[in-house]
Amino acid sequence: MLYILIAIILGGIVLDQASKLLVVQFMELHESVPLIPNVLHFTYIHNRGAAFGSMTNMRWLFMIISTVAILGLGIYLFRFCRKGSPMLQISLAMIISGGIGNMIDRVRLEYVIDFIDFCAFPFWTWIFNVADAFVVVGGGLMMLSLILDEVKAAKRKKAEEDVHAEDNA
Repeated sequence: MLYILIAIILGGIVLDQASKLLVVQFMELHESVPLIPNVLHFTYIHNRGAAFGSMTNMRWLFMIISTVAILGLGIYLFRFCRKGSPMLQISLAMIISGGIGNMIDRVRLEYVIDFIDFCAFPFWTWIFNVADAFVVVGGGLMMLSLILDEVKAAKRKKAEEDVHAEDNA
């Protein structure tokens, strides 16, 4: 499983950085190319903020928080979570990968390149990138993993209580 996790981390970083390189090479800043009109566009922007462009121009704060989070999740994944659920391990690898992908941009460029413009809903006005998608999907998988673990623990406890009740009957 270790090699799979490393592959997820490295693969996500490569996919993120390669997609951003292609956008920079073939698009002009603020250019928007519809892939599926009114649903999905590639719109090239520079994001100097955090998620969804919030907290603009706080680069050093993001870099410190990201570094602590990436290191903390990495230590947890590779030291303490080795026997954990595969879904939890994959989710952590995805979050780490996305964090590193965006960190590379912040260090190298002082902003993050965003370009995936999912515009199917009128309330959705944010543009994101592959690294962001890795973080969000990884976070969703982490929540699902934790919920499933709780359900399993509850079922196990119920089964133990049922056995104990039968023994006392």
